[in-house]
Amino acid sequence: MEPEKGNALEVEGVLNPAVTRGPDGELYIFPRLVAKNNYSRIGIAKVNFNDDGDPVGVERLGIALEPEMDYEKRPNGGGGCEDPRIAYVECVEHYIMTYTAYGPKGPRIAMARSKDLFTWERLGLVCFTPYEDVDFNGIDNKDASFFSTDLPSPHQHMSLAMLNRPLFPNTRPEEIVQNDDIHKSDQPRESIWISYFNLKKGKDTSLENARFTSHHCLAHPEYPWENLKIGAGAPPILTKHGWLLVYHGVQKHEDCTKDQPAFYYSAGAMILSENKPQKIRYRSPEPILIPDLPDERIGTVGNVVFPTGTDCRDDIGQPNRIDVYYGMADNRIGVAKMFIPDDLPTTRK
Repeated sequence: MEPEKGNALEVEGVLNPAVTRGPDGELYIFPRLVAKNNYSRIGIAKVNFNDDGDPVGVERLGIALEPEMDYEKRPNGGGGCEDPRIAYVECVEHYIMTYTAYGPKGPRIAMARSKDLFTWERLGLVCFTPYEDVDFNGIDNKDASFFSTDLPSPHQHMSLAMLNRPLFPNTRPEEIVQNDDIHKSDQPRESIWISYFNLKKGKDTSLENARFTSHHCLAHPEYPWENLKIGAGAPPILTKHGWLLVYHGVQKHEDCTKDQPAFYYSAGAMILSENKPQKIRYRSPEPILIPDLPDERIGTVGNVVFPTGTDCRDDIGQPNRIDVYYGMADNRIGVAKMFIPDDLPTTRK
């Protein structure tokens, strides 16, 4: 998918989409549509396939969400509903969309829910309990997504688990580069976290005004290809090995300087334990997808592969095939296919 010529809503790009199968079995894509001055909406389109079952294009169907609430609007008239992820969460019997609300306090995680993917009800900003001496509600946060089933929290409460990426001060790649690439050992880097919302027995569960707790840092930057930052990408999907998380990592571009920071965004894979998602069973030491094509290297932000959606291809009898949808250089949307191996490597490295 690329910006539609003459469409003012897409003049600055289409990127970073959510994808999910609808109740009708069709695959729907929810791209971030960027208008002038970085004003973002979340669109909806249906994915078209060729005779071999490969995705080849989209049919635009309209807008799913656009900035309407105060927490989605900037004082200067800007704002945005950005970078959605969608999962059908079985225990609440709804599709849950998490997205970045770019409002007066900066980027925050917001939620909406739907039964059919076409009508969305906002649930407001995600609220967090404090973590040690850190108020998560006062920190920028992005890249959130839900697991599709209820899971035990670290305290063994059945819960909804949400991946997220709090943006701690002085940990952004640009700040690290300007600080001579020094990470303070006692300072959290941009990492992937899991937070939980405890379910109540015998009652309908509403995520409105839900407070997430039991925060756990799942993974720090570890390998060279992701040594500046990692973030949760597509919502985790359950495979025969556990939960597959296709995530993004950031490293310096060879032309990076303090005055003109430049980076590579690539994609990797983690496998999390099915019943204990805090446990990482496997993590790819090398990226599985790098910015290599011209549309990935040249764009609004160059050298970016940013995974945000996956589709398991049971529909064509290939349950081990996963199609990965991703932003290309913050301007277009691409798709790649990967296959789940019969066995995981015996070690994580």
